[in-house]
Amino acid sequence: MKNTRLARPTRLFAVAACLLALGACSDGNNNNNNNNDQAPFAELIEQGIARFLGLYTPMTSETINGVTTYTFGAGDGPLCQDGSEYEVKSFDQGSNNLVIFMQGGGACWSTFCASFEEVDEGPYIQAGILDPNLAENPVRDWNQLFIPYCDGGLHASDAESEYSFDNDVRPQRGLHNLSAALDLAVMNYPAPERILLTGQSGGGYGTTFALPLVRHLYPDVPIEIVNDSGVGIGKPGDPSFIRMLQDDWNQSAFIPASCPDCLGDDGHLTNYLIWQMDQDTNLRRSMLSSTGDFVIASTFLQIGPQAHEDALRPELAEMEAAHPDRFRSWVTEGTTHTYIQRDPNQTAGGVSAIDFISAQINGTDDWVSTSD
Repeated sequence: MKNTRLARPTRLFAVAACLLALGACSDGNNNNNNNNDQAPFAELIEQGIARFLGLYTPMTSETINGVTTYTFGAGDGPLCQDGSEYEVKSFDQGSNNLVIFMQGGGACWSTFCASFEEVDEGPYIQAGILDPNLAENPVRDWNQLFIPYCDGGLHASDAESEYSFDNDVRPQRGLHNLSAALDLAVMNYPAPERILLTGQSGGGYGTTFALPLVRHLYPDVPIEIVNDSGVGIGKPGDPSFIRMLQDDWNQSAFIPASCPDCLGDDGHLTNYLIWQMDQDTNLRRSMLSSTGDFVIASTFLQIGPQAHEDALRPELAEMEAAHPDRFRSWVTEGTTHTYIQRDPNQTAGGVSAIDFISAQINGTDDWVSTSD
């Protein structure tokens, strides 16, 4: 079993099919990013996370019904796991604000694989948080950048992966894909007044890795983060699991060298998420989950619903205690996976997901953590 890391991978191979997972003051809108002299995430930029920004140009673009699809050519740049072309979609509504939406679709690492391996035909579904005709949607008239998911590495991989269950090399180029997509965001929407960075499942996790790059490209823009079903719970008491993923996907540059506790012994990403919010005070973050999210708890982590809930509630509480004015959570009872597109009217504690998000976007006192 081998995982060869290349700054710009050059080999293209088809891979065996995998099972598909379901899609997958200093407190808000001001321009003071942090209390340090350095820009937020400067350490991560120095560690190389921005190494692919500005490198890639789409091969073609096509606009149908107001939605522009940008396709990148095959080669050593953006690419899906099966060697097929990567694409990004943009929907310009003439707004001063921007939604960056990150698609989900499983994950693939050295001991397990169930993920999208190519960009689906028609993956861009204008539903829920992306529905321009949904009256309750607080961002219905915002511009949209849709970032498809096909790297199996939470939108942040950079590896040519040769796993024991594969006969060939699997290109996992999420960071290439993400960087190319964010370049398009800046090209099309250079000066938004506000940004909603959101995603579900693998895309929910993806918001964590995209944040430092989005901030780097938009240094003074208030950012709202809505993370649906990718909240950073790992295997309780097993930090080796997350570290193994980072090694398989070549993601170590995203973890600051100055923060040895960012990947703590508890096995979760909580310390890293808190560190991000310490760095950047011009953002607010919410997380949506069910207590026993079946896809995350049982399929991928394989810890079961109860262990997931036992970890979830204290980790969310820890994040809110660290940033009580800028972090909230929304938790339903049960094993449901994803809400913001599939079922935005689902309630937790009597509050629908779309109303919870609206309170965040509108900055009202109704934005409070809620759970069943």
